[in-house]
Amino acid sequence: MNANAVVFKNPNEVVFESVDCPDPTEEQVVVNVTHSWISNGTEGSYLRGERVDGDTPWRPGDPSPFPIVAGYQKVGIVDWVGSEVSDLVKGDSVFVSVSNINNMFEPRGGHISPSVSSRGGVIKLPPELDSIAYSGLVLTQVGYNCGERPRFEPGDPAVVVGDGLVGQWAGQMLASRGAEVVLVGRHEDRLRHFSKGETMLERDGDWVEAVKERFPDGVQVGVDTVGSLGVMGQLESVMKRFGHLVSAGFYGTDDCLALQPPRYKELSIDLVSGATPERLVKAMELVAKGILDTTSLITHRFPVAEAAKAWDLIESKKEPVLGVVLDWA
Repeated sequence: MNANAVVFKNPNEVVFESVDCPDPTEEQVVVNVTHSWISNGTEGSYLRGERVDGDTPWRPGDPSPFPIVAGYQKVGIVDWVGSEVSDLVKGDSVFVSVSNINNMFEPRGGHISPSVSSRGGVIKLPPELDSIAYSGLVLTQVGYNCGERPRFEPGDPAVVVGDGLVGQWAGQMLASRGAEVVLVGRHEDRLRHFSKGETMLERDGDWVEAVKERFPDGVQVGVDTVGSLGVMGQLESVMKRFGHLVSAGFYGTDDCLALQPPRYKELSIDLVSGATPERLVKAMELVAKGILDTTSLITHRFPVAEAAKAWDLIESKKEPVLGVVLDWA
């Protein structure tokens, strides 16, 4: 079966081309994609050849991770349903994670249409919003996960480091639970998107003293979404005793965290990663209710055939960029 896909052919080489994927089986669903949402951080590290699988970094001696169809989130319309799938019909509006594909470094990919996927990778969408609002659902779910895990009482202070998409949704989720949220980031244009609490512009770590002054008794929740051991150490320094740290970044091969420093304050640490069907559905419900806002974070939309231009913008940052969606219709 033929499909079209955004393919990373080599490091920093993006093409839109025809690919081969397996014919669907009776347990699968075929979806015509309308929108797919780029995961700037995760996919960017794939494009640079820094990952070989999910959260696994590439190390010397590993095979070259190309070509690959990156990505893991999209929405579209059901075009075909296998005979063993009883709860979806042609014409349903759905979210899809990864799809089956042949002749790639990984046998699955995100930015591909038509999408051949197992029933477990497809979620029927609620009717409240335009489907584009759910096209980044896996990444939205990571932010939901960051904000749902920590223990705290309403009014407790929470600091989220990273003004990207995960940081934005983590801050939104914490605020919805009653935390007093501060979002720390390096981009004024991104920080302006956050309306659920305070923001701080990070300049060489000066946010640490600002947070200590703002919360002299310490912070209950600290979330690192940028993947920096230095940031984890900075968060440790502002936490109160029995506080809760959340790590949601990609640390590559520099991933050795000393355990003794957080032990001094008896801090809990959650390591969030990936997606589960239950969390995807919960995040979808919160988007539908407006508790998690997605569409206001979309700064750019490109026809899928111009995916290379989208990646040039993301990597070069020649203009302010946050959420980037590929239009397939």
